[in-house]
Parts: sequence; structure tokens; C-alpha cells
Amino acid sequence: MMSNRDWLLADSPTSRLQANVGRAYRVFTALMRNPLSVLGGVIILVLLLTAAFAPWIAPYSAVGQDLGNRLMPPSAAHWMGTDELGRDIFSRVVWGSQITLTIVLLVALISAPLGLLIGAIAGYFGGWVDRFLMGFTDIFLSLPKLILALAFVAALGPGINNAIIAIAITSWPAYARIARAETLTIRNAEYIQAVQLAGGGPVRLIVQHILPLCTSSMIIRVTLDMAGVILTAAGLGFLGLGAQPPLPEWGAMISRGRTFILDQWWVATMPGFAIIIVSLGFCFLGDGLRDVLDPKSEGKN
Repeated sequence: MMSNRDWLLADSPTSRLQANVGRAYRVFTALMRNPLSVLGGVIILVLLLTAAFAPWIAPYSAVGQDLGNRLMPPSAAHWMGTDELGRDIFSRVVWGSQITLTIVLLVALISAPLGLLIGAIAGYFGGWVDRFLMGFTDIFLSLPKLILALAFVAALGPGINNAIIAIAITSWPAYARIARAETLTIRNAEYIQAVQLAGGGPVRLIVQHILPLCTSSMIIRVTLDMAGVILTAAGLGFLGLGAQPPLPEWGAMISRGRTFILDQWWVATMPGFAIIIVSLGFCFLGDGLRDVLDPKSEGKN
């Protein structure tokens, strides 16, 4: 009788479900053999749990002021100390994880599909469509991402929603380039020609056959880019163009704490540590996914 593991690792799966579940199992086991990937996954899991259970984890309100306890150092009552308004920094960092996770998810949901679709269309049709779309993409790639995001936020106005839109607008070109490169390598494949001979139109080919083949590269790039998204969002918050007070956004917390950096170091240091740890988590997991999902690495692994 075939065991569950043998069913998952079967060389000739009998159904699409078995093939998909088996591939997911192989990816998971390969990631578990990489200590840094495991560490990155744990960090991201902690971020998710912290954001989901922030009301129960945070001992104090994120916006409640207590001027009698302003600028208190880390202690048993306030694990990360308090800021200039007496607000508990640990509670603000915990609540700030929701803002960070919201920015990361929304930017990924907006920029990745947009770049994937533009790149696939450019690579499939070629010609003047490719030249026009990639020329438009190169304009965005030629400008520094943070400077471009600052320009969009300045035009749209400060706020977390406008910051998300600005970051997404500056993030899609890299995904478009990856999707175009993937599409160019597979658009003349025999199975694509078979679908065309069977009457499949461009929309069906792109949506059902080309885009799914680009997802592995896209997942890797999105995961690696999340650290940059977090840093860009923190930079906008630091400059006062992201989430507005009294929201506990990590970049804005660092900006307010820089005034006290010499004497009350914890005000700016604690949210800075949160940014560094979460960014490293996405980088570690992204590196692991690249080793597992990149077809060029399969022979090495």
C-alpha cells in the first residue's frame, strides 16, 4: 500500500491535485533544510501572528498618552520604554506590525499582477507593443525608487493610502521585466503552438498558459522585494509623507525619536530593530525560495 510520502513524491502523479500537493511538499522540505530560510519563515510567521493578535499582545494603547511616564527607559512595566508622550513603545511596535503588513500585502497585490500582465503582453506580442511597453517600463526603472515614490506622494498628498499607491507604482517595472523574459523563452514552445492550433487566442494563452509559468520567478522576486518595500515605506514615514500621527508607523516613530537619540536611545532604536528584523526575514525566505524554485538551481540542489 502506498504511503502518504510515496504518494506526495510520486514521479508520475495521476491528478493535478497530486502534482500540485507533491510540488508544495518538495518545496517545503527543501526550505526546511535551509536554516536561514527557516529563520526567515519564523520571523514572517511572528509578524503575521503579531499583527493578527495585536489587541491581545499589546499591554497598552498605541495612542494613549501618559505624560507622567514620558521617556522612561526599558523596564518590567514598559519592555521597550516610553516615548516623548509617555506612550508604550512595545505596544506601538506591535500595533505598527499591522500597518507594515498592510503595506507589504497591498503593494504586492497591486504591483506584482500589474507588472506580470504588462511583461507577458510585451513578450508575447513583441514588435511595437513590446517596444512601447518596455520603453514605458524603462522610464520608471531609470529613476531611483525612493525619489519616484516621494514625487508621487508629494503629488497625491501624505497618508498611508497614497504611500501604498506610490510604492506600488514604483515597484511594478521589475516584475514586468521578469515576466517579459520568461514569456520570450516559452512563447515559441511546442505546447504553446499546440494551443494556438487548437484555436486558443492570445487572452487564453497569456492567462492560462504563460502567466502560471511566470509565478515561480514572481514569487521569488516579490519576497525579496518586500524588504525594500518596508524600507521605502519607513522612509516615507520618516519624512512625514507616509502614515500620519498618531498612527504607530515604524518609520514615523524613528523620525520622532531622532530628537532624543543621544540620551533616550530606545525611542528610535526599538522600531529600527523591528524594521531590520522583518526585512531580514523576507530576505532570508526569499533567498531560500530562489534556491528551491529557480529551475537553474535544481541540479545544484
